[in-house]
Amino acid sequence: MRTASMCTASTVRGTHTFKIAGYSLHKGLGVGNFIPSATFDIGGYLWRVLYYPDGEMEMENGDHASVFLDLVSEDTEARAFFEVRLVDKTNKLPPSVVLSQKTPYVFNSNGRRSSVGDDFLQPSAYLLDDSLVLECDVTVLRESKVTLTATTFDIQVPPSDLGEHFRELLEKEEEADVVFEVEGEVFPAHKIVVAGRSPVFKAQLFGPMSDRAKQRITVEDMQPAVFKALLHFIYTDSLPSMEKLDGDEGKEMVKHLLVAADRYAMERMKVMCESILCKSLDVENVTATLALADQHHCSNLRDACLEFITSTDRMDDVMASQGYAHLKRSCPSIVIDVLEKAKKSRKI
Repeated sequence: MRTASMCTASTVRGTHTFKIAGYSLHKGLGVGNFIPSATFDIGGYLWRVLYYPDGEMEMENGDHASVFLDLVSEDTEARAFFEVRLVDKTNKLPPSVVLSQKTPYVFNSNGRRSSVGDDFLQPSAYLLDDSLVLECDVTVLRESKVTLTATTFDIQVPPSDLGEHFRELLEKEEEADVVFEVEGEVFPAHKIVVAGRSPVFKAQLFGPMSDRAKQRITVEDMQPAVFKALLHFIYTDSLPSMEKLDGDEGKEMVKHLLVAADRYAMERMKVMCESILCKSLDVENVTATLALADQHHCSNLRDACLEFITSTDRMDDVMASQGYAHLKRSCPSIVIDVLEKAKKSRKI
């Protein structure tokens, strides 16, 4: 028998986007005063970005701002790489790196706050509609592990290709025994596959009130592209690529897919859509997303929208938006939830 040992280290990487709306109103906050981002979790540690609109320290040239990465978790130590960038949402300017650490930095919060930062010139070129967007990448190094092996044989098992085979089955239409018609466009499929993935399709195709000999089913109130994406998920357990869609088109497609997932009781697909929409909330779309979440019983997305709206640095902007005015008229019960959430937040 031959033995061997190996020491390995792993990393966990994440990105947090921090938008500062009404930037001009924050100028004049004073040297040494900062605006904190929401706390975010990367690698099992809690972090936040601290932005000093008038700088962290007094400088000869006062036209500076400062940014810090702060380890919020207490009584712990974390080793991490990180980078904070200013982002131009119009894509006319390249991202401007204002804080960077390319070698591992040790954050040690035992008994005190642990953070690191830097100064830079005021970011006037990166302001859009009086808002500034920062992106923070953090890569956390996990503890090294030593493993002992007692053999030299290592047979690599290939990853599952079940989804790929089912995708080919859908695309080649082999042995398809049902056709779905959506706004005049037809989609051949396999009854046993769609029934096995959706209890709604199962009842429609094999339930006591179904016509098992029926080979063509008309789907109402759905766009062909949405139904095609739904079938893709049914066969592959993954959402189709949306690289060809721009930002707004992609968000709209995800909303339509959430509605379709709710309609056909596809819970995993529904949660995946909730997760995508949760990460793209902004002042303009949060009220419409909240109404959608409430209508389709998406509790996780609903809570995320309420949390976004009631944060102290966004609530005034959201309540001044046209979307919020529409929400008050169409869904007054949700507005009551927003106000109650805000009241609880102030008490905390």
